[in-house]
Amino acid sequence: MSGSARVATASTPRFVLILIGVGGFLDAYTYLTRGGVFANTQTGNVILLATSGAAGEWHRAVAHLWSILAFVVGVLVATVLRTWWRDATSAALLVSVTSAQALVLGVVAAVPAEWPNVVVTVPIAFVAAMQMELFRTIGGMPIITIATTGNLMRFVESVHALLTQRDAESRRRCALYSAVVAAFAGGAVVGAIVSRWLGTPAVAVCAVAMIVVALFVVHDARQIDADAPEPEG
Repeated sequence: MSGSARVATASTPRFVLILIGVGGFLDAYTYLTRGGVFANTQTGNVILLATSGAAGEWHRAVAHLWSILAFVVGVLVATVLRTWWRDATSAALLVSVTSAQALVLGVVAAVPAEWPNVVVTVPIAFVAAMQMELFRTIGGMPIITIATTGNLMRFVESVHALLTQRDAESRRRCALYSAVVAAFAGGAVVGAIVSRWLGTPAVAVCAVAMIVVALFVVHDARQIDADAPEPEG
């Protein structure tokens, strides 16, 4: 795999839909197994932080605060990577990030249930923030890989465009955004079922999914290298 190979994988449906499914899974997982904290969706954590603080339940408020702070740091680190990395769409960067996510989630899967929830929610929030910052499009359209509100809004807009314009582009947008919303909801359903079945080790499913994503990147990059014309001279 050429380190400088540019790959379209980061915005292709198969890549992004897996990431979105993992996002739904992780929110269901942490909510059910780790004290009702949303490791991905920080809107929920901000609300729960505020309501817990207003009720004087500071121990609950702090649990949500740590997740928010980890998310902020994750966005900052991803932003620095986007600035420093020579090619933000390079296979090397994509493989590095997805492999790091797989490693973190694999380690989290081994954390005993009796350990403090913050040991799990903080690293998950960190890698979720990096994912959201680095992977922002699907088929050239803006998306959020770790939440569904914005994607749901765009889905409704695309349905309206389809009904009023009836052209190929509106059909494509409607199909992609419906898949995005379905992927997140499906991931949450699977996350809830597997979390109730396996308990805290259930997050290992997401680690495997991220390994699959990394393999997609490697495959695509090698295909591009194989198809590239030989240099002259």
